[in-house]
Amino acid sequence: MKKQELELYKSIKEMIVSTKAKVAVTVNRELVLLYWHIGHKIKHQVLKNKRADYRKAIIVSLSEKLMQEFGRGYSRTNVRNFVIFAELFPDIQIVQSVSGQLSWTHIYKILYIKYDLKRAFYIELCKAEKWSTRVLQQKINSMLYERTAISKKPEKLIKQELELLKKEDKMSANLVFRDPYILDFLDLRDTYSEKDLETAILAHLQAFIGEMGTDFAFLARQKRITIDGEDFYIDLLFFHRRMRCLVAIDLKLGKFKAAHKGQMELYLRWLEKHDKREGEGSPVGLILCAEKSQEHIELLMLDNSNIKVSEYLMNLPDKHVLKAKLQKAIAIVKQQLESRMGK
Repeated sequence: MKKQELELYKSIKEMIVSTKAKVAVTVNRELVLLYWHIGHKIKHQVLKNKRADYRKAIIVSLSEKLMQEFGRGYSRTNVRNFVIFAELFPDIQIVQSVSGQLSWTHIYKILYIKYDLKRAFYIELCKAEKWSTRVLQQKINSMLYERTAISKKPEKLIKQELELLKKEDKMSANLVFRDPYILDFLDLRDTYSEKDLETAILAHLQAFIGEMGTDFAFLARQKRITIDGEDFYIDLLFFHRRMRCLVAIDLKLGKFKAAHKGQMELYLRWLEKHDKREGEGSPVGLILCAEKSQEHIELLMLDNSNIKVSEYLMNLPDKHVLKAKLQKAIAIVKQQLESRMGK
């Protein structure tokens, strides 16, 4: 194929791919709106103030007729989901906003999350990080909401930060950092060193960023900084696009110690002085350790600082074990918040 013909082919191919993508978005938007309107009509015109057995009978009868004409997409389960969709999202303007970015499969996976703010969290993070439906399910299964700092905050603050992400595309540290991090993709067994951990992370960098959040951009490994003629090394250095700041990560095999705070403070102050660029926020530090001490963190007043401490797990534990662990952590932090506010 001659150069001119090749360029023509590439140009036309780009037009076709672009148009197909636009068509897919349009079809998805219209389907989501259709399903909402179906659910809304059933809810308000048929099921209003009716007994549960009557509601069930109507959905079964309606589904059978729709499936005969339009196929399995209108099964009784799907029709029931349309009604739930309309109940959970009564404002058509919100639905119109969501329909342009999330598919019906995304929405379906979120429908059965009971807690409103938790549901809103997954919607906004899914939109911001452009998760596939598979990734969304993984995030829900790994209890991302409960692992994110925002879940431990008062409801008013959660609403404010989700609204800031929705309207201004800004993400706070409460939405960015998690505890614990699940590093089950590293395939490290038995004994390993901090260097082994670091090497494994870089070998699986895409998966690591997937767990950390897609706004992390990798900058350096073992970033050397020199202070008074002495060299120090930051394990991993990232830049977070939405927070617009450097993020230094220090890897620790053992339990968190108070000395780790001083080491990270030194790194952050050097980055603030020598590496921070105009328009960027102050650098943030993340100390990833095998075990953390909540009392240490409270006494060192790290909860509201630019130093975050998180555990890492090499395997995703049983969901019931993880749920109990996270619920206990959330309860402790909320109790501490209430205690401070009461003083």
